[in-house]
Amino acid sequence: MKNFSYVRATSVKEAVQQASTDNNAMFIAGGTNLVDRMKVFLDEPSQLIDITRLEMTRIEPTGEGLRLGALVSNTAVADHPEVRRSYPMLTRAILLGASQQIRNVATVGGNLLQRTRCPYYYDTAFACNKRELDTGCAALTGINRIHALLGASDQCVAVHPSDMCVPLAALDAIVEVESSKGKRQIPFTDFHRLPGDAPQRDTTLEPGELITAVILPPAPFAKSSVYLKLRDRDSYAFALVSVAAAVELADNRIKTARLAMGGMAHKPWRFTEAESFLVGKAANTETFQQAAELALQGAKPLEYNGFKVELAKRAIRRALTVSAKGGGIV
Repeated sequence: MKNFSYVRATSVKEAVQQASTDNNAMFIAGGTNLVDRMKVFLDEPSQLIDITRLEMTRIEPTGEGLRLGALVSNTAVADHPEVRRSYPMLTRAILLGASQQIRNVATVGGNLLQRTRCPYYYDTAFACNKRELDTGCAALTGINRIHALLGASDQCVAVHPSDMCVPLAALDAIVEVESSKGKRQIPFTDFHRLPGDAPQRDTTLEPGELITAVILPPAPFAKSSVYLKLRDRDSYAFALVSVAAAVELADNRIKTARLAMGGMAHKPWRFTEAESFLVGKAANTETFQQAAELALQGAKPLEYNGFKVELAKRAIRRALTVSAKGGGIV
């Protein structure tokens, strides 16, 4: 990696002010993804701003929901009694991601900022518009079995890697950010970007903005929620397809539904049309199959990832079925 300066911030105000003076500065906390990228010259910050000492390490109730500080570890979120009780799909998603050692140091804010694990992005021998704009996308004509079927563009077919972010999309989470210009809140489904003609940008963060917290709103439907992850091997692997699903029933009719997927797009993908379809329907296999068909009707497979269409449909059907029966491990 290239030389960089280092500063340890003592407050959020100091951190964002420091970032505002250097457009090539980056924040670092756990560093579980950033340091790897720096080692292979994908990121070359002029300055690292260490935020690990800031007061963003608590999980606090807010109304009937929760506020997760940006520096709370993934392990602490997954183990928190209220997360396990009220948002079980979030606990399950975290426990299915990475290893225990990584979860112990990885943070809430850092998880949101993970970059794709597309092999063409990491290998500088191949063209990659995300790494260097206007050079091409080698994945379009390469081995693309892990790549996107939804929301992709001719510029990029990479997928977002996070497990944790999929249930956050389904839960209507809110991302709190702060910069030298002030504070703002971003709906989670607006936080990550589709590639379009600017695949180098993963999020809607402005330069110098720091994630300070993620807010989980009240979600009675989430108590029976599930997270299903399908991958090439049983541990320490990113999802080919993952599903965060929840249905709330009244007289065996669906009162509320949530459905989001990972491994399918440049961002965690929320199926709002399928959710609307489910409301008022009977909670049975036929309904769930129809919802899966509706969800995947816009899929555009590449040469090697067409299998993910049927895999995703079956995963949706199974996740919704388990949620309708009260949730649990799938």
